[in-house]
Amino acid sequence: MSAHEFYRWYWLKTELAAFARASGLPATGGKEDLAARIRAHLDGLPQPALPRKAPPGKQLLGPLDATTLVPRGQRCNQPLRGWFEVQLGGAFHFDAHMRGFFADADGTSTLHDALAHWHSTRSAEPTVLGQQFELNQFTHKWCSENPNSTREEMHAGWQRHRALPKDFRPSTSGTGN
Repeated sequence: MSAHEFYRWYWLKTELAAFARASGLPATGGKEDLAARIRAHLDGLPQPALPRKAPPGKQLLGPLDATTLVPRGQRCNQPLRGWFEVQLGGAFHFDAHMRGFFADADGTSTLHDALAHWHSTRSAEPTVLGQQFELNQFTHKWCSENPNSTREEMHAGWQRHRALPKDFRPSTSGTGN
């Protein structure tokens, strides 16, 4: 298979990992890392460097309050979600803006800063989803175009969409909010 043909199709991460293993390539990393490794292999190019794993940092577990410092490397975990839901209500979700806040945390910001960030980004432009989130893009587009459809109808639509090579599909660009 050529790299061009490889990129015409949607691949699950598990499929990419299996493809990498079968090709004698490392099967670790995210979808983009795996796809880049496979593409280089198919094109006969040198392999990209393996991503470095950051050592796990201290994670917030509780009790939490507005003065709690957000440590570097903090994940968007269930204790944080619970605290934000108490503060903001059930509509809270870790959207791209909030995930970015925590990804950029350097150990000096507080949960009060995170709340302020939430409020300040509610009217911000939606973030474009990366290509590795094609299912999410499809789901956003499907729900906006078919507001009364069922989950089963959306999944059937996704299966039809995924069965086509990318150059025969309608655009699935979506947003992350």
